[in-house]
Amino acid sequence: MNEIPRGTIEQQTFFEAVGGEATFRRLVHHFYLGVESDPLLRPMYPEGDLGPAEERLALFLMQYWGGPRTYSENRGHPRLRMRHTPFQVDRAAHDAWLTHMRAAVDELDLSPVHERQLWDYLVYAAASMVNTAE
Repeated sequence: MNEIPRGTIEQQTFFEAVGGEATFRRLVHHFYLGVESDPLLRPMYPEGDLGPAEERLALFLMQYWGGPRTYSENRGHPRLRMRHTPFQVDRAAHDAWLTHMRAAVDELDLSPVHERQLWDYLVYAAASMVNTAE
């Protein structure tokens, strides 16, 4: 029997498996198209232009899923809860965020396994940002 030496099989990251940077940029762009006109979420973005927020989220998600570490190189540790504390994130904001993210995920046409893995993380992340009771 021939054994494959340990460390010789390259494992593909989630980032690579779903199409890399282009996929995550598409996801985040579609998400922010929804946020742009959302009366609950839009005020949470004090910048007039959503472009910088879109870039930050894209870089964060790419890094989280095994892509380049550009987010941390530019901004340090993500500290997501800390970065969201200035904003009132209640259940309604949580639900609105997930509504727009669901529409964005659906635009990607991922395999069922990748879609489930991504969606499970997004649901978890949204819940962890809630910092205000109803």
